[in-house]
Amino acid sequence: MNEKQTVDDKFRPTKKQLILLKFIEDFIGEHGYSPSYREIMAGLNYTSVATVALHINSLIARGHLVKRGRSARSLELAESSGEHKLATNQVRAGEEKWLVEKVDHLFAQLEQNPTDEQIEQINILIAALKILGLDGAAHGFSARLTEIRARLASSV
Repeated sequence: MNEKQTVDDKFRPTKKQLILLKFIEDFIGEHGYSPSYREIMAGLNYTSVATVALHINSLIARGHLVKRGRSARSLELAESSGEHKLATNQVRAGEEKWLVEKVDHLFAQLEQNPTDEQIEQINILIAALKILGLDGAAHGFSARLTEIRARLASSV
């Protein structure tokens, strides 16, 4: 290490790695999950998955990425720098889609075999949707929950 090079420089991502990090961040923001290595390869015009793996492994070693488990979509941006974190409760489009699908899945389970615990959990999720600014989704789910409660009350 020469005099001008600091310890922080050793861990700073290269230009290509910054482009890769930005691609991953944008992909997660749009889709709500991380890209596969092949999607990164196609999105950044790399010629092999091995090149992607090389860059990913380097970014993991430098602390810029975290890999959770062995899944193809397990990459996450490291939160140490804080520059990728949102300081608000705004939800991106991909995240909104994911949240709404999860709540919809819970409603499907509730409609199959309703329990008081499930109803309470969905109430909490509807409140969370309101807090996150997803008023349209919260309103739609509230109406759906009211219908389920009415059906349950009439069947008793």
